[in-house]
Amino acid sequence: MIDVDSFLIKESWDHYTQEEHNLWKYLYERQLTIFERCVCDEHIEGMKRLNINPNHIPKFSELSTILKNSTGWDVVPVPGLVPDDIFFKLLSERRFPSTCFLRDPDHIDYLQEPDIFHDVFGHLPLLIQPVFANYMEYFGKKALEAYHRGELARASRLYWYTTEFGLIKTPKGLRTYGAGIVSSFKETQYCVEDPTPIRIPFNLERVFRTTYRIDDLQENYFVIESYDELFEATQQDHNTLFDKLKGGEDIPYGTLLEGEENIQHNRLL
Repeated sequence: MIDVDSFLIKESWDHYTQEEHNLWKYLYERQLTIFERCVCDEHIEGMKRLNINPNHIPKFSELSTILKNSTGWDVVPVPGLVPDDIFFKLLSERRFPSTCFLRDPDHIDYLQEPDIFHDVFGHLPLLIQPVFANYMEYFGKKALEAYHRGELARASRLYWYTTEFGLIKTPKGLRTYGAGIVSSFKETQYCVEDPTPIRIPFNLERVFRTTYRIDDLQENYFVIESYDELFEATQQDHNTLFDKLKGGEDIPYGTLLEGEENIQHNRLL
């Protein structure tokens, strides 16, 4: 049995300093300058409904109350990165594990591990949207199955290329919904406005086969048509796909296969 509760800690909101609240405000307001042209409407609406604002670091207890009443999700504090099976188990129970520390001012633009700005500002707003909330729970269940089957890499790729670095088509053009992008000032603009990266129509098998990088801006992104498409794709028989791909070669990131569409980036305004 997976003992997830042993990895949880108590929220210590009173321990944040004024300097940390000020840094939160800076990060928040800097992102807001590019939101309208780069970030999906659902994320912006989710921030409003959760009352995430620049004035102070949010309290998990207040966020959880709103989420619980909307889609049944909770925010649970953790000391840092948790083991993969613990992470997936928490998601499958509609509990989102969030770190509590805020990045150092000297590393304001890049962290290898998530901080509270990434987790709260990047992840939580979409959890108030019913379809995406359902997707995240279902992903947790499927990822836990993949973990026990020895297919952690493929489950991680699905999470990476959707929840962390996903793009979506909208009537306004390409927008990001991925938390790894939304919490990054540079990548938020780069992913939809720069002609450099490859933008590939979402396909579950293609995602399972594609490697990714953690040390720089992404060289390719996957673009969904809707959250319904994403949820429906996740409900495919993953085991059959895993069997099909077993022993096959991975596709290196930054590769556009013959016949694949490279979706046009949004033109700079």
